[in-house]
Amino acid sequence: MQIQSKALPQSSFLRRAIRSLTAASEGGVETAHPLLVFSAVALFTLFVIVEVDLHSAQLQALGLLGHGIGIDPVFLSP
Repeated sequence: MQIQSKALPQSSFLRRAIRSLTAASEGGVETAHPLLVFSAVALFTLFVIVEVDLHSAQLQALGLLGHGIGIDPVFLSP
């Protein structure tokens, strides 16, 4: 009776899985899922808003951000 190693079937399965992943990327152009793109854009927008809010004093000193003069008080938050 011969003892078979379990590593051989597992390694061939892994090789086939890796080969199928690399073959799929070589075959055509892959695109990102639309939900992933939307999530990335939304997170980037939130990041920009937070950064501008954190550095508003420096941006006003450089003249890149308005001072709020000329804005109707109705549109300002309480």
